[in-house]
Amino acid sequence: MTKKAIEKLFANIENKNVLIIGDVMVDAYLIGSVDRISPEAPVPVVSVEGRNSKMGGAANVALNIMALGATPYLCSVIGSDVRGDEFIELLSKRKMSNKGIVRSKSRPTTTKFRVIGNNVQMLRVDEEVVYFINRHEEKDLLNRITKIVESESIDAIIFEDYDKGSITPNLIKSVIKLAKKKKIIVTVDPKKRNFNSFTNLTLLKPNFKEIKEGCDLEIENGNIPAIRDAAMQLLRKNNLETVMVTLSEHGILICERNLQTHIPAIVRNIADVSGAGDTVISVLTLALAAGLNAVEAAKLSNLAGGLVCEEVGVSPIDKKKLKSESENILK
Repeated sequence: MTKKAIEKLFANIENKNVLIIGDVMVDAYLIGSVDRISPEAPVPVVSVEGRNSKMGGAANVALNIMALGATPYLCSVIGSDVRGDEFIELLSKRKMSNKGIVRSKSRPTTTKFRVIGNNVQMLRVDEEVVYFINRHEEKDLLNRITKIVESESIDAIIFEDYDKGSITPNLIKSVIKLAKKKKIIVTVDPKKRNFNSFTNLTLLKPNFKEIKEGCDLEIENGNIPAIRDAAMQLLRKNNLETVMVTLSEHGILICERNLQTHIPAIVRNIADVSGAGDTVISVLTLALAAGLNAVEAAKLSNLAGGLVCEEVGVSPIDKKKLKSESENILK
C-alpha cells in the first residue's frame, strides 16, 4: 500500500462504529513500598502510597477502538455494587456510552486487585463469579445490543470472551442472527466454554492454547501444518469465513476457504504481553471494516500487537506509531 492509501485507510477507520460484547472488569491497583517483613507471617508488608483503577477485560478492546479514532459501544453486565459504580465513572471519564451496560443484583463486578510493592506485583486477588448471567440479565443485554445496532449504524461487532459469564450461547446465536440481517461483520476472541457456539460469522481469532483446547487436540506450537489442518476443519465445521490463529513467536496463521497464509512474527523487544490480544482483535476488526482483506488486516493487527508488547502494563495502541510503521508492513 502507498503512503496515500494508508492515510485513506486510517481516515476510514475513524468513521467506524464498533459494538463490543464481553466480560468487563475493574483493574484495581494498590501501589507502595516494601521495607520489612510482617511479624505475623513470613510475608512482605506493603506501605501504600497510592491507588488507581482502570477498565479491563473487554473494556480494553473499547479503549483500543477509541485510541484508533473509531467509536466503541461497550455491552456487558456488571454488578450493582461499589465497583460497578466505579466502572461507570471510568466509562464517563473516557466519554464512553454506558447504554450497553446492564447492572446485576445477583453478581459482583469482576475486579482484579493487584498489590504492587517496590515496582513488583506482590499479590493479585480476584473478586468474581464465572457462571452465566441469568435469563433476565441476558434478555436485558440483548435488548440493549439490539437498540444500539438499530440506532447507531454499527460497522462491526466484536465478541471479547474472558469466560466470566456475560456471553451465553443464546446471546451469541441471537446477535449473529441480528448481524446477518444487518450485514455487519462479526469477529470473536474466544475462550473454551463458548468455543463451538461461535458459528456462521466473519472471523474467529483463537490463540494456540484456545484452538488446542477448543478442538481437543494434542499438537505442538510451531507445527504449522497441524495447526492449519485444525483451523481448516474448524472453519468448515462452524461455517466461518476466516480463522486466524495467533502463535506468539511463531507469528500468525490465517485460514480462509481457498487460501492459507502464515505470517512470521515481527521481532520485538517484549516488555509485557498483557492486553496484546485485545489490541490485535481491535485493529483486525477495524481493518476489515475499513475494507482490507483478511491477510492485510492480520498483518496490521500483528504489527499492533507487537507494538503494545513493547510497553509495560496494559495500554491501548499508539495510533501515530502504528500508522508510521504500517508503511513498511502493508507493501
